[in-house]
Amino acid sequence: MNESLDMQQALQQLARLICRHAPSDGTHPTPVPSLMLMHATHLSEPMESVYKPSICVVAQGAKTATLADKTYRYDPSTYLVTSVELPISGKIIEASPEQPYLSLKLSFDADVILDIVKEMDRPDLPHEDAPLGITVNRTSPELLDAILRLMKLLEEPQDIPILSPLITREILYRVLQSEHGVVMHQFAVIGSHAHSIAQAIWLINREYDRPLLVEQLAKSVNMSTSAFHKHFKRVTAMSPLQYQKTVRLQEARRLMLNETVQASDAAFRVGYESPSQFSREYARMYGKPPMKDIQELRASIVYPDEPDARQDQKT
Repeated sequence: MNESLDMQQALQQLARLICRHAPSDGTHPTPVPSLMLMHATHLSEPMESVYKPSICVVAQGAKTATLADKTYRYDPSTYLVTSVELPISGKIIEASPEQPYLSLKLSFDADVILDIVKEMDRPDLPHEDAPLGITVNRTSPELLDAILRLMKLLEEPQDIPILSPLITREILYRVLQSEHGVVMHQFAVIGSHAHSIAQAIWLINREYDRPLLVEQLAKSVNMSTSAFHKHFKRVTAMSPLQYQKTVRLQEARRLMLNETVQASDAAFRVGYESPSQFSREYARMYGKPPMKDIQELRASIVYPDEPDARQDQKT
């Protein structure tokens, strides 16, 4: 009973802090480089982007994340973890002007995870089958306490350079202690199947506009082609070619929607040699030809899901 009340009070405090530092609709960067805040007063259409390794915590409202054909819901009682870069469709499903959707996203690096694991009393993991790179965990009082302390640093910016890395490590430690913490651990262990697939995904996201040679990609991470296909699908719920196609089409959609690029130009920029093939695959994924889809999106979207990170990924 007391824990439930403490959780409720902590979530209310977190919602107030997010409102203070993200007072308007949209996604807001913060002085903590790895921390982004989101504020939304309306439900959203599904919006795609490549989620980097991150933890998404909701203070108020609810959202879904869809990967391939499976949808995950997260709200104040749960949080989303993506352990590897994944092309996800996010949709805000609970939000209103009176009770806005309020959340934060904390990105992390696998090297930090591995460093924390080395200090934990946890045995090395066997090189078993790679797990799916997305999980939803139960929010704990300990995790919320650490997140609140990180948020409070926004009001003491002089403390951020020293304290934010320490509190971020504590947050990651709490996630590693959770029911699905072993999943995040596997992606950080050098030599594991999960880590090898994460390396391959990193390469695809930075060269998505080039032809994908699966055999060469498998060789670059020291895996046979058959094992690479198997573990890649376990992590991403799709084949390497499907993954690349999804990333390409998401980026083309973003170019047309946010930068008013014509469909044929967007096709070439993401690696298609044939605009007609691009239009067919786009319609197959989104249900409409490119320009019709973009026209309808412009009429319905209140704000973008999150800022694009594609330029950063290719540098």
